[in-house]
Amino acid sequence: MKKYCVLPTAVLFALCSLNAEAGPSVRQYTEAADLTITGKLMDTPNPYHRIDTVAYRDFTPAENKLVRESSGLAVAFATDSRTITVTTDFGYFIDFPGATALFATAGYDLYIKKGGRWVWAAARAVSPLHKDEELTLISDMAEGVKECLMYLPLFSEEHSIKIGTDSGSMIEASPDPFRHRVGIFGSSYTHGTGTSRAGLAYPAQFSRLTGIQLLSIAVSGNCKLQQSFAKVLADAEVDALIFDAFSNPNGEMIRDRLFPFIETVQAAHPGIPLIFQRTIRREGRNFQPQKEAYESYKIAVADSMMKIACRRYKDVYYISPDAEVPHHDGSVDGVHPTDYGYTLWAESIRKPVMKILRRYGIR
Repeated sequence: MKKYCVLPTAVLFALCSLNAEAGPSVRQYTEAADLTITGKLMDTPNPYHRIDTVAYRDFTPAENKLVRESSGLAVAFATDSRTITVTTDFGYFIDFPGATALFATAGYDLYIKKGGRWVWAAARAVSPLHKDEELTLISDMAEGVKECLMYLPLFSEEHSIKIGTDSGSMIEASPDPFRHRVGIFGSSYTHGTGTSRAGLAYPAQFSRLTGIQLLSIAVSGNCKLQQSFAKVLADAEVDALIFDAFSNPNGEMIRDRLFPFIETVQAAHPGIPLIFQRTIRREGRNFQPQKEAYESYKIAVADSMMKIACRRYKDVYYISPDAEVPHHDGSVDGVHPTDYGYTLWAESIRKPVMKILRRYGIR
């Protein structure tokens, strides 16, 4: 059964108004999967899934659903169309309440190359009550060929995504705009919870900053060093792996699961860097002693275990991201950072990650 979130009338009215910004007549459509999909860890029967849930059957129902979401995927293409629209056949919209905005969960986020940099161009989302309607992402653009990067929804499943362009215009697949294949496995932070649009998830920001392709297997709330995910990562074609592995599991899980997880992945990928991130500080602990104690213990266990891991296993590293905004007011809900917090995260890991990658010829 498909489920849809309920939005206030004012929000629905605003979304319908955005969709009504019609540009020139759009009469040709291209399936997004026929262009260039970037950020994808492995091939799947549905091109907008991240893991083949038929081939990998050890997931819980929640995990199975999450890996079918398109978080971290983007479409790269070039077009001279002045209008870009999107029509989506959704498997489902997000069906739980949360802080993440509709533009991030079920919308599209468009960047266009300008002066050698990716510059934000537009973000739009359909109303859940009109999910099958054609969405005008942007219109009335200047003439000329545009190099585009369109991020897919973070928390929705899609069966088909059709990109509409002006009749007679050119649209073609671009070469992948990012280089190398660096997998990243993580929590809701890596998935993008709290962002206002998909392109602001910190892996997406990191890729635009560095040119390194991150292949995201983020499983909001379910990244707990499971062997089921270790096996997926073991099968993937990657040059390196990054982990946001200590945000979801408690201290006992970290103590019990970390070394077996490393050993499974490393047995399949000897000689590649495994870069673990320390979890960020959650602002919800500021005035709640129980949360403070829980978070402090969890981080202490991770620190002690990673100290041993970095000595025991070759090619294992531990870095500390920083998403903390001055005055501790950079949190959406006491757990997840704001957009700016995620920008700080991406910036904070840029130098340490690139320094490690360069040791392995990944530049």
